[in-house]
Formats: sequence, structure tokens, C-alpha cells
Amino acid sequence: MKAPPLVETARLVLSAPVATDAEIVFQRYASDEDVTRYLGWPTHRTVADTQGFLAFSAVQWEREGAGPYLIWAQADGRLLGSTGLGLEPHRQAITGYVLAKDAWGNGYATEALTAVVEVAADIGVKRLYALCHPQHRASWRVLEKCRFTRDASWTRQMEFPNLQAGLAQDVLCYGRGLD
Repeated sequence: MKAPPLVETARLVLSAPVATDAEIVFQRYASDEDVTRYLGWPTHRTVADTQGFLAFSAVQWEREGAGPYLIWAQADGRLLGSTGLGLEPHRQAITGYVLAKDAWGNGYATEALTAVVEVAADIGVKRLYALCHPQHRASWRVLEKCRFTRDASWTRQMEFPNLQAGLAQDVLCYGRGLD
């Protein structure tokens, strides 16, 4: 089953990105070092970096029937950030979210993640999870509000290229069953 390329919530529109979104994605959040600090991908230095992400997104949507979504405000059409689904074997998927600084603290991440959980359940995902840097408390709170629980047995590390490139650090895993 394929995820819908467009999802609407009370305040948001989630849409599959297109190539012409590169400049606005770059300007709104992908090039902002504060916004990308705790992410698993490097801050974009050029619009070409963002174009690469959008090309990857198009392939993911084509191959898997799901992928990244851009998060837009319904009220004024402003780009707020992105979220999405990365489908994996055994009906599992990974998710995440990033918001432009001026969108922080408004409940948009919780609203977007709630929509992604619904999409995942609708397309047959049985377990959804997200990875989070231990110091990114705002992100844990969003996950916990959306009924994700921390997997205490998770002991893996990953690189956070915007903190200390090349250094593996602890990472938290939050998951949620969708049965």
C-alpha cells in the first residue's frame, strides 16, 4: 500500500516534496545550524545539497510508495519543516521531523507526527520508531506526547555530523506499535 502524497490536519498540509521546493527548504530550515544541530544529516551549505535531498525523496516515493513530507501551514502556506516515513522490512518504518526555528513551540511537530502515525497505520506499518539525540529534550517530549516509548535496551550509537563530525554518540530509540 502506498502513502498518500498529500495529508491534511487541522492546521497543516503534509506534501511529498518536489524539485521546485529546493530554495524554500534550504532557506527555511535545511541551512540553519541551530535547526539541524541534532539531526543525523549535515546542515546544507548550498541549494545543491537540498536538491540532492529532493532527488533522494523522489526516488524514495517512487520505489517505496512513501518518503519525506514537507510540512506547510494551512493558514498562510508557509513552509514549517519536514517529516516522513522510511519504510523498512517486516512492516517497520522510521520517522522523524524538523521544524524551522520560527515554528518551534507551536505544537506543529506533535500534529505532524500524529498524522504520520495515522498514515503509517493506514498503510500497514506495525512498528514505527524514531532516533533522537539524548540532549534533544524537545524532540523526546514530542515523541512521548505521541505515545512513543523509549527502548531502554537500545545501545547503539550514530554520528551527529553537526555536533562532532566523525564521532559516534549515543542515540535514543523511541518506538510505537501500530496494531
